[in-house]
Amino acid sequence: MTAINFTNALGVHEQALHLRTQRSAVLANNIANAETPGFKARDFDFVNALKKAQQSQQQSRLRVTHENHVTSATLSHGSISALSYRAPLQKSLDGNTVDAQLETAAFARNALEFGASFRFLNGKFSSLSKAITGR
Repeated sequence: MTAINFTNALGVHEQALHLRTQRSAVLANNIANAETPGFKARDFDFVNALKKAQQSQQQSRLRVTHENHVTSATLSHGSISALSYRAPLQKSLDGNTVDAQLETAAFARNALEFGASFRFLNGKFSSLSKAITGR
């Protein structure tokens, strides 16, 4: 029998929020440096990063016997190490690879998907709260 816990109840959306937040920072950095000569746009593959985060969480379930021990949640929310450089669609004279329109569209889509995961989690917490209180 599987115990009911937040990981089982919330699914992938908790990890998705963490990754979407990190991706927002990467994309915002790209947009902020759109006019910086030689700046190379970076990004990461969200789907692969999410799979790795899920695998890491499943592999790192630790038995915590003291309140000061490191938990699996601490380990699974590390920084993104799979950042790669974005291939430019068109070469620029100053070596900058940021396409402001592409980055803005990616940022907007990421924000939309963040909102969807957040609303899903909010609904899950609302449902759990109603189940606990018997409403």
